[in-house]
Amino acid sequence: MVLTASDGFAALCVVERQPPDIILLDLMMPRLDGYQTCALLKRHPVFNRIPVVMLSSKDGVFDRARGRMAGSELYLSKPLTAESLFGAIEAHVELSQ
Repeated sequence: MVLTASDGFAALCVVERQPPDIILLDLMMPRLDGYQTCALLKRHPVFNRIPVVMLSSKDGVFDRARGRMAGSELYLSKPLTAESLFGAIEAHVELSQ
């Protein structure tokens, strides 16, 4: 199941209602950006083990480092390829068959 949210605050509510196996988090969101959202999730004792993959059109060293400091497991640059997206999911989530 895929759940979506329009901004960082909405994402926190979605995660609280139904904790996902993995979070794909865009950096450029209104009200609460991806860095802030990730940092809040990683500080929470219930949600800090959920892998976070950050997605962004920003591809600089500073952006990637800031993503790591916020707690993300992986940083993918847009545009995404199917291989990079599915590879990230497979690397961080045990897929049941």
